[in-house]
Amino acid sequence: MTRLPLTIAHVGVPPVKCQGIKTKLVPFIFRQLEWEGGTRGRWIEPFLGSGCVAFNLAPDRAVLSDTNCHIIGLYKAIQSGVLTMERVREHLESEGEQLRVGGEAYYYQVRERFNQEGDVLDFLFLNRSCFNGVMRFNRQGKFNVPFGHKPERFSKAYITKIVNQVGWVARQMRGKEWEFHVASWHNTLAMAEAEDFVYLDPPYIGRHTDYFNVWNETEAKNLAQKTHNLPCGYALSMWLENQYRTNTHIRDCWSEDEVRSCSHFYHVGSTEELRNAIEEALVIRPGFSTPPPECPKVSIPQPNQLKLVLEQRTVYPL
Repeated sequence: MTRLPLTIAHVGVPPVKCQGIKTKLVPFIFRQLEWEGGTRGRWIEPFLGSGCVAFNLAPDRAVLSDTNCHIIGLYKAIQSGVLTMERVREHLESEGEQLRVGGEAYYYQVRERFNQEGDVLDFLFLNRSCFNGVMRFNRQGKFNVPFGHKPERFSKAYITKIVNQVGWVARQMRGKEWEFHVASWHNTLAMAEAEDFVYLDPPYIGRHTDYFNVWNETEAKNLAQKTHNLPCGYALSMWLENQYRTNTHIRDCWSEDEVRSCSHFYHVGSTEELRNAIEEALVIRPGFSTPPPECPKVSIPQPNQLKLVLEQRTVYPL
């Protein structure tokens, strides 16, 4: 039976890298939510991305979707056993050696081949050798991230790391009722029922360029409206503020929900501006959050003592 809150000692890392991956935020997310899925409740993610949250939770039942057919295709291939650890190792060893010899030219050769054929192994190869782990496609659905300038990227240790990640993902969903769909968030939200829990990790307004389909403020507002009408619990990950500005989208569209936050640092991004410290928000439907930690008690100074005015703030550690 799937239950939250949950404390996990070790966060697993999936084989797919993309902007906004929640590896370091998983413990924070799991500690803030209350949900008992029972025997029928499903964990629903309309924006699967890397799948980091779902794979670490490993719910008994799940509906996982994304508009990126390559991500869904990769995880369905692992789930079905078509894509094994052995196949991944063999492919990365072969392609990695050709990348070492051919360098940048070979990377673009594989990219062209992938954009014509869509092979899941080529997708994994490109994802781990492109520039800074960026996931980006053009309007024609073609992968267009440039080379990462590391022709010797696929060392024996690095290949073993990726192979083990594939194996971990396979074990996390073994024996579970998980459905993978290439679908819009509209269609996925329409599947939600009262016992389910919906976790939303859409592209971040004002931070990430779109990684597969168009995402803009209109879509973000529509998502908020549809989510508030869901028959079940939900939570949304979104950036709250950084040293430059505050995300007004949360204030404008999610004001009726509870917002918890923690500090985070992004290492994946196309520019240095996107790789910095940020306050990360978790927006939670009222009634589905854990009790906040107690604020430390502050002693009241005597009248003849110097009076200090302190502003207290609850900090949720990662």
